[in-house]
Amino acid sequence: MRTLIDLPEDDMKWLDRRAAEQGKSRAALVREAVSQYRAEAPAAGPLDWLEKGFGLWARHGIVIDPAEYDRRRRAEWTRPWDDDYEEVRAESPDCFTPEDDRERAHYLALMAKSAVRTPASDA
Repeated sequence: MRTLIDLPEDDMKWLDRRAAEQGKSRAALVREAVSQYRAEAPAAGPLDWLEKGFGLWARHGIVIDPAEYDRRRRAEWTRPWDDDYEEVRAESPDCFTPEDDRERAHYLALMAKSAVRTPASDA
């Protein structure tokens, strides 16, 4: 298959000199260069992004304890109305604010009030 490429004049002169030194044609040198470049290039597949990202933090000197990371993410996503609020708050008190506790108290008060009304409405 043939292709047309544009090269700067300096590169073309260098390529001509190199071809003369090796006793090859320009085209042969370009084919060899492409073959070598292709052999060195990593194969890109559907999960190539995963391979590039795996271990990225460690490669940049960022060391995080996985258990600590999970603990903080769990606390970050726990809301005052979640059933496991007390358990998560006990594990990660540094991740909760007094405002979270006030919202929890308000939620529990509303639930208690709702529970009191429910039996009376059934009667």
